[in-house]
Amino acid sequence: MNAPAPRTPASLLRWYASYGTFTIPQASAPIAFSLIALPLTGDAASGAAMMLAMTAAQVVGAVPITRLGRRFSPVPFVRALIGLRTLALIGIAVLAGLQAPFALVVAGAALAGLVNGAAYGTLRAVLNHLVPASRLPRSLGVAATLNEVAFVASPVLAAALGSVSPQAAAWAMVLLGLGPMLLLPRIPTATAPGPAQRRGHLRLSPAIGLWLLCGGASAAAISAIEIGAVSMAVSFGMPATWGVIFPVALCVTSILGGIWVSVHNRMPRRRTVLAWLAVTALGVAAVGFGQSVAATVVGALLVGAVLAPLATYYSLVLDTLVEPAHRAEVFALLRTANALGIITSSALLSLAPLHTTFTVVIALMTTVMVLAGIVFTAGWVQVRRRRLAREAAEARAGSAQAVPDRVRLP
Repeated sequence: MNAPAPRTPASLLRWYASYGTFTIPQASAPIAFSLIALPLTGDAASGAAMMLAMTAAQVVGAVPITRLGRRFSPVPFVRALIGLRTLALIGIAVLAGLQAPFALVVAGAALAGLVNGAAYGTLRAVLNHLVPASRLPRSLGVAATLNEVAFVASPVLAAALGSVSPQAAAWAMVLLGLGPMLLLPRIPTATAPGPAQRRGHLRLSPAIGLWLLCGGASAAAISAIEIGAVSMAVSFGMPATWGVIFPVALCVTSILGGIWVSVHNRMPRRRTVLAWLAVTALGVAAVGFGQSVAATVVGALLVGAVLAPLATYYSLVLDTLVEPAHRAEVFALLRTANALGIITSSALLSLAPLHTTFTVVIALMTTVMVLAGIVFTAGWVQVRRRRLAREAAEARAGSAQAVPDRVRLP
């Protein structure tokens, strides 16, 4: 179960296509749900209720459904989860077309989100069966790039189709979201864990908790910029539609960051990770407290530049901290941490002024940066002590061997 299958370009390309299409429903949902909600409630802002239902259900269902999936082979399990999500999205499209009560449509959004966390965790764990550990950074860099492309293109597609009909945007989510169910390759080595592994539970060590917290903090920073974009544009006296420049700036550099990870293809040094966390905090500060549009755009560019490298590192380091049988669960938890970060920023932006939201996010990023620094420093000190102890032991052994040699000299 631990060894990856012999990699073929076709299998890996199919996994990339599956990963890229997996995020399309979630990426297009903010626009598509607003278009669906408008004729049902008369208020496009009601689409936020559908997004909240989808995200909250993902948080609730991620771990239980992932644990249930340990009884099955991962590839068929992912296909089944995508099938359930597709049925829920079909229900949303049909209910919207029938002008059904909005509460039923919200329930459909919750059902669609319920399996998202588990499906993501299992889909990510499948990659370990396709590539060796030495090539994981490159593969995850490609995946991160595809993810950002999906998040840039999906809202545009949803808006274009929604201008024709809200149902068209909903059906596009259905069809494009089917991707993993149809494209994911068969992998003979990806089998269900044995009974002994199924009985064990993931132990949340402090190290795992730290990187989950970092993932949530990064998601909070990104979502604060994306969700608060319109408010920032208005605060600068610009038309609301100009708010798109801030998330677009973030997405452009995030795509470039994913390409850099793919080319670099190696685990970053600890000091590099700390620098990335610092850049995120600095970028959020520039966005939240910049006195000009230029400073805000620069801040968004900085946050986007390290988005993919950090996301790749979180995935890589969590991969090394758990047993193979628990990979899907820890990746589902990472997805849940990201969702909680998004919920945190959304709640702050809806209840507090912009500067308060960015103050909290900056404090959160600073906290995780300090915690990561403490962990890295402790690890470095431990390694240094072991090396010094080993060198001292070797020196003593050398001295003990030299004494008999001197005794034998005439």
